[in-house]
Amino acid sequence: MAGKWLLGEHCMWFLSLFSLIPAFIIVSVMNRWVAGEVDKKYLLTGELLMLSCGLFVGLSLILRMDMLMCMFIVLSLYTFHKMMYNEGNMRFNTLLFPVYIFLTVFTKGPIGILIPLFSTITFLWLTGRIRSIGRYWGWKTWGILFIGCLLWFGAVYWEGGKEYLNNLLFHQTIDRAVDSFHHKAPFYYYFVSIWYSLFPWSLLLVGVITVAVCKKMIHTELQKFFFVVIVVTFLLLSLISSKIEVYMLPAFPFIVYLTIMFLPNFSWNRWLALSISIPSVIFACFLPVFMVLVQQNGSIYYLNTQLFYIAASILTLSGLYSFYILYKQKQINISICVLFCGLFCSVFVGGWGLSDINAEIGYRELCAKSVEVAQKYNLEKYYVWGLYRPENMDVYLHKSIQVVSPDEFVDSGKYKGVFMLPADKLEEFPSSKINVYRVGHYAVVVMK
Repeated sequence: MAGKWLLGEHCMWFLSLFSLIPAFIIVSVMNRWVAGEVDKKYLLTGELLMLSCGLFVGLSLILRMDMLMCMFIVLSLYTFHKMMYNEGNMRFNTLLFPVYIFLTVFTKGPIGILIPLFSTITFLWLTGRIRSIGRYWGWKTWGILFIGCLLWFGAVYWEGGKEYLNNLLFHQTIDRAVDSFHHKAPFYYYFVSIWYSLFPWSLLLVGVITVAVCKKMIHTELQKFFFVVIVVTFLLLSLISSKIEVYMLPAFPFIVYLTIMFLPNFSWNRWLALSISIPSVIFACFLPVFMVLVQQNGSIYYLNTQLFYIAASILTLSGLYSFYILYKQKQINISICVLFCGLFCSVFVGGWGLSDINAEIGYRELCAKSVEVAQKYNLEKYYVWGLYRPENMDVYLHKSIQVVSPDEFVDSGKYKGVFMLPADKLEEFPSSKINVYRVGHYAVVVMK
C-alpha cells in the first residue's frame, strides 16, 4: 500500500507540470511575438503581469486542461500570424497550424477550434484579406484535422465501443461544455467575472485597453489582431449558455500583452496610478486584516503560525513600498515589479507552512487515516457524509466512495465501513459511533 501511495504522489507531481509548463510556454511565445513592438522593460512588465494575474497563476498551479488548451490556442494563432507574413519555414508552419488546432480540440473540445477559427476569419475580413482564407483554412488544414479526429475517435470506439464514443462526442461536449444546466449564466457573465479573474491587475488591464480604443490608439496590425482575438473570444463564449471563469483563459495573454503595447503611450497620471495603488493598498492592509481574522475567526485558527505571519508581513511591506514608488518616484513599472516580488516571496515563505496544515486544507491526510482505520478494523467500504466535493477522494483511497446525504439517517445496521465527515458535525451525526479519530477539523468514524 505504501508503494502505491508513493507512486501516486510522484504521478500527481509529474501531472502538475502539464499546467505549469504550458503557462511558461505561453509567456515565452507572447514575449517573442510582441518583441518587435515592445521595449524590453515593458516585456518584463508583461511577464510579471501575466504570471501574477489571478486566474492565470491559479490555473498554472492546479492541474486543469484549460491551461494546455490555452497554450495550443496561442501557438496556433502565433503560427497563423507567421504564415500571414511569411515568417519562418512556411511548409513547416502549414503543418503546425492544423496540428495545434487539433490539439486544442483534443484537450478541451470544440472551443479549441472555434476561437482560432472565428478570430482568424474576422481578422482577415477586417483587414481585406478574406480571399486568402484558403491559405490557412484550406484542404490541408481540414484534412489534418479530419485524420486526427478520425484516429482519435477510432481509438475511442475501439476501446469503449459506441456508448463511450457517444459520451465523448455529445455528453462531454454539448451537455457539459456548451449547454450545461449547472453552468448556465446570462450573456454579460464574462463582463462581470473578468474583474476578479484578472485581479489584482484588472483595473489596469481593462482601463488601458478601453482608453486606447476610445482614443483610437490601435495602429499596428498586431495590435488589431490581439484586439480581435479578445473581442471574438468574449462574444463567442458569451453566446454559449454554459459559462465558467476558466473558459475565458485564452483571452488573458492577449489582454495582458495588448496592454503593454499601449502602456508606453501613457504618461504618469492619477488614473493610471490609481489602477496600481488599489492592489498596493490591499497588499498593505493584509497583515492587520490577517491578524484580526486569525484571532476572531475560529474556522481559520490553523493559520496562526509564525511562517504565515512572516508571509503576511512581506505582502504588507511590498504594498507600502510599491505605494511609495508609485507616488514619490512615479515609476509604474518598478511599482508593479515590487508588488510581484512581494506576492511571490510571500507565497514562497507561506508555502513552507503548508505541510503543517495539510490536514486542514485537503483530504489527503484524512484519506490516509481512513485507509489505516479500514485496515485495522478489516473494513472495505468508505462513506462520505457532509464533506464538500468529495468525488475525487478515490485517488487517495484507491477505491470508490459512497456519498451519503447529510439529511439521510445513518443507521448503524445498514452501513458497515469507514465514515468521513466534518468534526464539528459529529454531534449531528445520527448514529451510534464505535470509534472516532480526529484529523484536523475532520473526523473518521468506524461503523460496524
